Amino acid sequence: MIDLGITKLALIGVVALVVIGPEKLPKVARMAGTLLGRAQRYINDVKSEVSREMELDELRKMQKDVHEAAQHVEKSVSETWSQTEEALRSIGQDDDALSSDPLTTEILSVKAKDFRRKKLARTSAVPAWYKNRHGQRSHVISGSARMARHRVKARSNVSFF
Repeated sequence: MIDLGITKLALIGVVALVVIGPEKLPKVARMAGTLLGRAQRYINDVKSEVSREMELDELRKMQKDVHEAAQHVEKSVSETWSQTEEALRSIGQDDDALSSDPLTTEILSVKAKDFRRKKLARTSAVPAWYKNRHGQRSHVISGSARMARHRVKARSNVSFF
């Protein structure tokens, strides 16, 4: 850049005073300041535009990388899905072979009956007041809520007068 010291600026000012004259010098200085300000604003605008373009290029590159990674993940998920489907189909074919076995069918029916009987025992028609009296909980509350429920209430400060 141009190296302007105080001595050089003073020399330029003296030459401008001699060449332009004392009457027109303030107008010329004002005009030079205005032009210098416009030039600085233009340079700053160009710098900001260049930096925005660089950021946009970086964002586009990042978007491309993310898109490629997403495609890779989608491909791996679809491969895993197809492998799982094949495994399930092979298991289903094995189940078809087992379901034709009368012993397996009998075991499954016994398990189903046991499940129904256990479920009936849990949800029997015993009244709720009987369950409450004999310790079978129908509504579970936390320990702190239970403590608050059975805590002794403090007496209020009621005066006689």
